[in-house]
Amino acid sequence: MRTYLTGILLLVSFGLTSLANADSRPNILFIAVDDLNDWVGHLGGHPQAETPNIDRLAKRGITFTRAYCSAPLCNPSRVSLLTGIEPSKSGVYGNGEKFREKLPYAVTLMQYLRKHGYTAKGGGKIFHGANRPGDTASWDFYFKAARSRLHQIRQDNLPPEAWAPWGTLKNKDTDLLDTKVVNWAISELGKKHNKPFFLACGFTKPHLPWYVPEKYFDLHPLDKIVLPKVLNNDRDDLPAFGKKLAREVHDVSGARNFAQHGEDHDMVLKHNQWPRAVQSYLATISYVDAQVGRLMRALDSSEHAKNTIVVLWGDHGWHLGEKQHWRKHALWETTTRTTLIIDTPGSAHSDGSQCARPVSLIDLFPSLVDLCRLPELDNLDGKSIVPLLKEPKRQWQRPVLSTFGKGNHAVRTARWRYIQYHDGGRELYDHKNDPNEWRNLANVPHHGAVIRRLQSVIRNRTKR
Repeated sequence: MRTYLTGILLLVSFGLTSLANADSRPNILFIAVDDLNDWVGHLGGHPQAETPNIDRLAKRGITFTRAYCSAPLCNPSRVSLLTGIEPSKSGVYGNGEKFREKLPYAVTLMQYLRKHGYTAKGGGKIFHGANRPGDTASWDFYFKAARSRLHQIRQDNLPPEAWAPWGTLKNKDTDLLDTKVVNWAISELGKKHNKPFFLACGFTKPHLPWYVPEKYFDLHPLDKIVLPKVLNNDRDDLPAFGKKLAREVHDVSGARNFAQHGEDHDMVLKHNQWPRAVQSYLATISYVDAQVGRLMRALDSSEHAKNTIVVLWGDHGWHLGEKQHWRKHALWETTTRTTLIIDTPGSAHSDGSQCARPVSLIDLFPSLVDLCRLPELDNLDGKSIVPLLKEPKRQWQRPVLSTFGKGNHAVRTARWRYIQYHDGGRELYDHKNDPNEWRNLANVPHHGAVIRRLQSVIRNRTKR
């Protein structure tokens, strides 16, 4: 009888221990920001960036100063991050593709967490689409925000055909979709949860159109705007397909804009909109920053503050005139570099350190699995960057691979960016001596060994 009771007690004790271990696993607050490049204060991408809340988060976590997307386009970037499968292997290259048609059996990050006892809730833009879950198997619940009518203030100096997709709103913050998503996320943080949670809050801004309330424009006076550094003949040494990407215009659904009437950069210059566009992008980032601040204050005042990992990431970079190019849709540094912050509470290394090792957004899936102490998956293309969270200056030799369409790839190492296009065109940039990527070295003979080494990365990483 005593042996039987002892066995029962041991089973109960084991069960309680397992429950305690499960309950002690960290929550995850997953903040996705659309089209955010490095124009945040702590990265210094633009000297007039006003992002005190994002910078405050960076001070308490680890900032990856060389974080890159797997694809410079919303849908393939997000699909690769959330499935751990690179675009060259999934075949998801464009915004119009449904990833479940290409990857019917892929297990998303949220699915894997749910399998191991997490609840997964999301709102805003996580997969491509501001109000769509993107994959119903991934979520326990997905919040859909009601849209409000926006009242734009027209720029009087523009002709009707040049109605630019940026400017001020008469609306208040509460009318904007991102604010409504944050309101919902704040309500979730105020609840008790009987299981560890994954809470995703996705911002649609600073994606075009850049319309936000006037108070955010006031932070960036138009007459003091600093324009990006550019080289007027920067396209001259590009191969044919690189020049094509630099020239291409891509319509923004629902917004009449310059792209309907000519090449982006030409129209921006013709109508003297470069300072206004830069101001509008900065203002829209400041609006997002204010909402991030509200979200973080809610977390800090909640009972989950001491046991929640915070990840803030942008899905890709953004050009504002560099190489006379606008938007994304290319493989240069400005197009592929983005913001990435990871705050792991209780870690001695979450202290505002910066890690300069190149990392990819595709590394987030295995990293979160690692941080949550879950079994490793062996079919992910990324690699856990938790060692860099513990030791930001440690050696890290893994190059980053970015893909834009079939057969177009960029490799980024600590020093080099190599771009290879489907038609054989090539670009090579030495970031030690040319951080603006103004000189294409692909045809300089003595760089042949570097090119061959980086070509081997593409061959090895794009094998199905």
